[in-house]
Amino acid sequence: MHNDHVYISLIHYPALNKEGKWVCTSFTTLDFHDIARPARTYELAGYYIVQPLEAQQFVIKEQIKYWTEGFGASYNPRRSMAGSLVRVVSSITEMLEKIKEETGKYPKLIGTSAKRYPQTVTYSQMREILSKKDDIFLILFGTGWGMPPELVESCDYILEPILGPGQYNHLSVRNAAAIILDRLFSINRC
Repeated sequence: MHNDHVYISLIHYPALNKEGKWVCTSFTTLDFHDIARPARTYELAGYYIVQPLEAQQFVIKEQIKYWTEGFGASYNPRRSMAGSLVRVVSSITEMLEKIKEETGKYPKLIGTSAKRYPQTVTYSQMREILSKKDDIFLILFGTGWGMPPELVESCDYILEPILGPGQYNHLSVRNAAAIILDRLFSINRC
């Protein structure tokens, strides 16, 4: 695959709630398909869902099984191809260890946020960094009201926020993931 040095992740924990407290958010089936499909389109190495709750993990694993082994695999092979990228883990640490096992390296972390941080980079800067393929990279997408600042600040890079012409800045994670992946990996840039 063309971008087999890049992984993405959806972080259900830690996430922030409206009051800025750490919470665990819930998985939705939209998170499965609407992020796995652009990950497959842009030929990424894998898509991790970080979810510590066992009941939620069960639902995610059933989705993976349905779309990669069950009726869904034969009914819609394209969704099966996308679903084959999805993996579920209990923690960010477990995800990092699995990527190291697979690649021999810990990934450099790329944070996403609706805010700017000191290590914020533009999409053109990040495209240049990713094009060298010298390292393994993991893009973190938050849920709820975003990832805790401590997690975002621990990233090696943070992508600049997606901004529209007005003040409203609250995209769904699925929309943000599609926009970000397109900005980083599309072959037909404007």
